[in-house]
Amino acid sequence: MNYEAVIGLEVHVQIKTQSKMFTRVAAGYGHEPNTLTDPVVLALPGALPVMNKAALDAIIKAGLLLGCKIAPVCKWDRKNYFYPDSPKNYQISQYDQPICLGGSVEIELPASARNLMGEHKKIPLTRIHLEEDVGKLNHGATDSLVDYNRAGTPLMEIVSDPAMHSAEEAYAYLTSIRATMIYGGISDCDMEKGQLRCDANISIRPVGATHLGIKVELKNLNSISFVRDGIDHEIKRQIAVVERGGTLVQETRDYDGQTGTSQSLRSKEMAHDYRYFPDPDLMPVRVDAEWKTRLQAECPELPFAKQRRFFEQYQVPYSLTSVLVWDRMLADYFEAAAQLAGPGKAQAVGNWIVNDLLRELSRGSAAAVGDAALRPRSPARDGGVAAPADTHALATSKVRPAHIAALVGMVEAGTVLTNAAKEIFIEMAATGDQPAAIAERRGLCAAPIDTNELETWCRDAIAANPKAVVEFKSGKDSAINALKGPVMKAAKGKANPKLVDETLRCLLAVM
Repeated sequence: MNYEAVIGLEVHVQIKTQSKMFTRVAAGYGHEPNTLTDPVVLALPGALPVMNKAALDAIIKAGLLLGCKIAPVCKWDRKNYFYPDSPKNYQISQYDQPICLGGSVEIELPASARNLMGEHKKIPLTRIHLEEDVGKLNHGATDSLVDYNRAGTPLMEIVSDPAMHSAEEAYAYLTSIRATMIYGGISDCDMEKGQLRCDANISIRPVGATHLGIKVELKNLNSISFVRDGIDHEIKRQIAVVERGGTLVQETRDYDGQTGTSQSLRSKEMAHDYRYFPDPDLMPVRVDAEWKTRLQAECPELPFAKQRRFFEQYQVPYSLTSVLVWDRMLADYFEAAAQLAGPGKAQAVGNWIVNDLLRELSRGSAAAVGDAALRPRSPARDGGVAAPADTHALATSKVRPAHIAALVGMVEAGTVLTNAAKEIFIEMAATGDQPAAIAERRGLCAAPIDTNELETWCRDAIAANPKAVVEFKSGKDSAINALKGPVMKAAKGKANPKLVDETLRCLLAVM
């Protein structure tokens, strides 16, 4: 029998705020253990929670970015459960009246080739609600120590419908959420710091069936790749259990990304096991139209929408947009350079940014001050937005959009040839000097070529390569490249490639 998987993800995102969810104590990472605490965090008698409005702003903004309906009224509930890393033994959360309902996450699946766009889908959301994070246990050989620094940090839970059917879809979904949260300034989503965490609910059913199977929750998926690997492992495990006549049970399992195995942790709790009841210390939240309108104005254009606009406005191919749009600062940098360069030059601008600027940043050269940058990739590819450009390096790069635009203009005009432009770029990255000044100082300006001499070289190339001529005349446009090589060789690399192309085409048109 053939089976299909049904997958839903619960994604926890730490909201980037200065203080915690229900107290003024600072939120942060990397501090000495148990220094970011106060009576509210430690649940001391008489300590009362007070809502953090910045966290409410952030979750409403996230809901707007993902197309959710923002509830006019939401309330706070106590989720009663023994948390070994929380002093309260309950969590302030939202149960039956969450702040965001519905919405969807757009994803891109891998295509058959790197330079092709994959299939796009929208994964529906059930809800997004706001709660407080717990602390962190640090396990030793014989004991465990608890650090409450993370406890009480604003935490957003994004719950999808059970609408995904493969590990690849789940991977694309998670990388798309991560990009959305970073673009919106809602979270840095650093999984190593616990700012993005994911639990996966997985079941299988016969292909064609509409009922849901027995659900297994997979915990401790602490990297995007482990989410994909863990889900793939669990699907295979469940199919194997059923095919050998076994019975699946609803449970929570721990996945070990290092060994690629999982083990049962506990039977899965139901909602009534948590004994939810309204929090008596917090008032409901009313969200009016003015509040939503203010936050809607702060919502940025998201990567997929930006990519579609770049296709239409700048005619930039997928191979470039799939790199450019996944880092907001990089996309803004490209757009500034493209507008300065002028019509028809956006693709050349994109090539210089993707192939040269990011290379210089990744080398940690004088082009950047700070950590080395990593080239961003499409979320449909391995790594996705998990490797964005280092925005600090880009912000402090000596190569500004105006430099890129000026260099593109010089190449297009034939003032400098491509090889010389590569040298200019490297020096421009180190010094911040204008490309024209570098070209003049180093004698890299292209020497003028006599047009009669150029035409002679072109005629010689045509005569020496009859096969390429026939292929070009029969409609194979790329065949002209076989003619350009001999011309550039005759010109000792000094001829303007654009002028060579134009001259060859003119001669071939009258043949």
